[in-house]
Amino acid sequence: MATDPNQQAQLAMVLGSDTAPFETLISHLMSSSNEQRSSAEALFNLAKQTDPDTLALKLAHLLQLSPHPEGRAMAAVLLRKLLTRDDAYLWPRLSLPTQSSLKSSMMACIQHEEAKSISKKICDTVSELASGILPENGWPELLPFVFQCVASDSSKLQESAFLILAQLSQYVGETLTPHIKHLHGVFLQCLSSNAVSSDVKIAALNAVISFVQCLSNSTERDRFQDVLPAMIRTLTESLNNGNEATAQEALELFIELAGTEPRFLRRQLVDIVASMLQIAEAESLEESTRHLAVEFLVTLAEARERAPGMVRKLPQFIDRLFAALMKMLEDIEDDPAWYSAETEDEDAGETSNYSMGQECLDRLSIALGGNTIVPVAYQQFSAYLVASEWQKHHASLIALAQIAEGCSKVMIKNLEQVVSMILSQFQSPHPRVRWAAINAIGQLSTDLGPDLQNQHHQRVLPALAAAMDDFQNPRVQAHAASAVLNFSENCTPEILAPYLDGIVSKLLVLLQNGKQMVQEGALTALASVADSSQEHFQKYYDVVMPYLKTILMNATDKSKRMLRAKSMECISLVGMAVGKDRFKEDARQVMEVLMSLQGSEMEADDPITSYMLQAWARLCKCLGQEFLPYMNVVMPPLLQSAQLKPDVTITSADSEDEAEDSDDESMETIILGDKRIGIKTSVLEEKATACNMLCCYADELKEGFFPWVDQVALTLVPLLKFYFHEEVRRAAVSAMPELMRSAKLAIEKGQADGRDISYLKQLSDYIIPAMLEALHKEPDTEICVSMLEAINECLQISGNLLDEGKIRSIIDEVKQVMTASASRKQERGERAHAEDFDAEEGELIKEENEQEEEVFDQVGEILGTLVKTFKASFLPYFDELSSYLTPMWGRDKTAEERRIAICIFDDVAEQCRDAAFKYYDTYLPFVLEACNDESADVRQAAVYGLGVCAEFGGSVFKPLVGEALSRLNVVIQHPNARQSENAMAYDNAVSAVGKICQFHRDSIDSSQVLPAWLNCLPISNDVMEAKVVHDQLCSMVERQDVDLLGPNNQYLPKILTVFAEVLTRKDVVTEETAGRMVNIIRQLQQTLPQSALASVWSSLKPEQQLALQSMLSS
Repeated sequence: MATDPNQQAQLAMVLGSDTAPFETLISHLMSSSNEQRSSAEALFNLAKQTDPDTLALKLAHLLQLSPHPEGRAMAAVLLRKLLTRDDAYLWPRLSLPTQSSLKSSMMACIQHEEAKSISKKICDTVSELASGILPENGWPELLPFVFQCVASDSSKLQESAFLILAQLSQYVGETLTPHIKHLHGVFLQCLSSNAVSSDVKIAALNAVISFVQCLSNSTERDRFQDVLPAMIRTLTESLNNGNEATAQEALELFIELAGTEPRFLRRQLVDIVASMLQIAEAESLEESTRHLAVEFLVTLAEARERAPGMVRKLPQFIDRLFAALMKMLEDIEDDPAWYSAETEDEDAGETSNYSMGQECLDRLSIALGGNTIVPVAYQQFSAYLVASEWQKHHASLIALAQIAEGCSKVMIKNLEQVVSMILSQFQSPHPRVRWAAINAIGQLSTDLGPDLQNQHHQRVLPALAAAMDDFQNPRVQAHAASAVLNFSENCTPEILAPYLDGIVSKLLVLLQNGKQMVQEGALTALASVADSSQEHFQKYYDVVMPYLKTILMNATDKSKRMLRAKSMECISLVGMAVGKDRFKEDARQVMEVLMSLQGSEMEADDPITSYMLQAWARLCKCLGQEFLPYMNVVMPPLLQSAQLKPDVTITSADSEDEAEDSDDESMETIILGDKRIGIKTSVLEEKATACNMLCCYADELKEGFFPWVDQVALTLVPLLKFYFHEEVRRAAVSAMPELMRSAKLAIEKGQADGRDISYLKQLSDYIIPAMLEALHKEPDTEICVSMLEAINECLQISGNLLDEGKIRSIIDEVKQVMTASASRKQERGERAHAEDFDAEEGELIKEENEQEEEVFDQVGEILGTLVKTFKASFLPYFDELSSYLTPMWGRDKTAEERRIAICIFDDVAEQCRDAAFKYYDTYLPFVLEACNDESADVRQAAVYGLGVCAEFGGSVFKPLVGEALSRLNVVIQHPNARQSENAMAYDNAVSAVGKICQFHRDSIDSSQVLPAWLNCLPISNDVMEAKVVHDQLCSMVERQDVDLLGPNNQYLPKILTVFAEVLTRKDVVTEETAGRMVNIIRQLQQTLPQSALASVWSSLKPEQQLALQSMLSS
């Protein structure tokens, strides 16, 4: 490697025998001057490459002997970096003598270093190196040395030893497990001793908690049960001695343990929880100490997957914790600033206690569910609501809103009580209580909708309308408008319609109010009301639109940016509600304003950007293809927003500066391994909005979107793996089939700039593999379901353009998806065997497993598409999958899993015909049995399958005709066969009998079976089967089928009655069949005696007679 001679000379000096130049180099590495620092870094890196041995020994020497603390600290940090196993890992390049010298000098440093912060850095360096070489026995002296330090009289050495043990447990726990017995004794002795300092005890507590977490089985963990009382004593002693800083460190360690190994705490749970509740309730302690105790209790409640149901069994735990959180909510001041706050979300007067109480109530109710929380909550609320202090009323309303999400199922059961409780507080003399009551209605409209809307609209909407008249308290007014928004989002147009006059006129009054936050609230509410009431909003259009346009044109001041943004949202939603014809003229004016805004310079944080992206897309939905001329204006900035790079800062997970950032609302923090990643949320939200809008345009404009397909695909395909934001991934997933559909339609309609089908193949070869790869890595089950659904759509669009390689990768991914889903279910099954498992946990597991059924459902859809596309040539792949599919027929599987498995076989039998005969022996016994399954959906899939096999199974199906008929007969004859939940199975069973009559006449007693079949007609629930069956009936009559007509045509009246019913219900017959039926009736009018026709006629309803009359005469 070429280096300049000057640098070589400097290097020789720095690495020479005189220590001063090296110390200068190290101090320059810490310099605030960029120039000095970067030239020092260049020299340091050169030393690393050319003479690592001398560099490492020099650093060790400096660490041991430098009189300057900052020099020693820097040496420890640099050594740790060199010994970290990454690209710059230096250890393997060092000579054996250097390695040996480094190890002994670091152990010496631990013994001699006096400064605590440097000591800690040296321990970090030792642990880092040890984690790389201990597993291969590369440092046999280390553990004896550590145990020696633990046993010494020096607190400093004991603390260092425990620090190293804690880190080794995290990095290479398996190298410590052989010493489990010794470690157990060490921990117990240290934590039980009165002679040990609190710093050492905290270090020991950290080490024991880290060690317990690294143990792989519960037997090993249980050996440490007897250490637990001493661990808890460490916490209580530090509190009794007034040493809250130590207590807070201990609490943080216990929180970690509660999250990762809650069952370790089980035997001592009553004592631990009692201690923590005491701390949470002790008003003499610092707030942050009490918050940590609460955090421990909530974390324990949240550790459902590891210890299901454990905390529900504890007497009084929920009561006391809930009461402590309610007490925190009372800590709110009546700050005058709250009343005049210009922005809606101003939280003047709220304390950190209040925020903690809010957050923890939400988490606790989600973790434990309604059956546990609601009885406790209602009991405490009723005491709070009769108290005289406004804070108590406010607290119960805020708490009610916080628990609604986790307790929704239980709260829906007694909505009457909840709604009455809240509405009584609308009359409170205190504005903040009225605000909280409105807030609760808004939150419950979201969490308990649409039940709340359907059952209580007649009480809630008038109350909100009245609250909008509170001109003394703009905050309350604005919040009432926001609650109207929440209420209407989950509301049908029919429910809203009777209230619209009142609500719209009040919102228009608020729009003209001087207070901007009230205007903004009114705009958002109007937008939502228009969106929810749809065509009912027509009559208000002429009154509302001029106001909205005025705001859009005139709110140009920087302070009114949000007002203007919301006017855009409102205009576009009103336009969509009333439709293109009504909105067209105003739309043009609005788009002129948007275009001029788009061309102007906007600040990065201007809310208009995001609102404008959404408004354009709504205008497109409203105007359809007429929007195309504006696309050249809309697309460039939209693509720019979709391509925004996330604004990310990466720090070490245990870095000191985390505390300042954690409260920053605009940053979201994710911990990945030992890295803390902070992301600016506004950038992510704009990106997500833009991706969603791209999907909207492709969906709305179809082939018209073709000119942008390439650019959008290149932008969105990489975002299938954008793990910083779920919404971005969801939008990218939804867009994939839309892009392919746009290309396909454009090619078919000759609007693809000369591109042909080979372009669609290129696009599908780019999109489908990318989706499979993203699916493989997707952490969220719900998004997995969307991905499978989108992949299926893409397969339907690309059809037989798929080559062998793509099919192979799809099948491999299907196997992977099914295996992953099965293992998630197995894990949940194991949770069901936990000692504290209860009904509430069972309910939660059932919900989680329903998502797995959706996964399997989409897998079934994909296989169905592949079978329909490739017919028999797909069967080798199907054979590969049989070991994954056959278990799904088992009685231990859910009805939905059995249904999907049967549908897959139905598709194979229907599409592959003769080639599928080889599967009949295996699958038909299952299908026959499933015809009488207790689930109607399973029965439907099974009887449909019998119909398919009757039609295509030829001689292979013949021996089974008798059993098939008797199974179908059970379905048809069931007393509730035609009730709505069984009707689809009934229709398919009737259709299957028809197919047996058609294709296996020689194997049945047709004089019995055909009249019975005729008696079941017409069918009307499964309209596709109905069309097939009624066409079959028509053909048999045209052939004058003797068995159908019966001796002396005795069944003709029944046949004519079926025709009449079918013809007067257009959806159950094709036009072609209907025409043939009318011809048959006309012929019969000529040939049949009048009396026979008259009796058929009289059996029809008057409206059927009229309809038939007009058909026959036309």
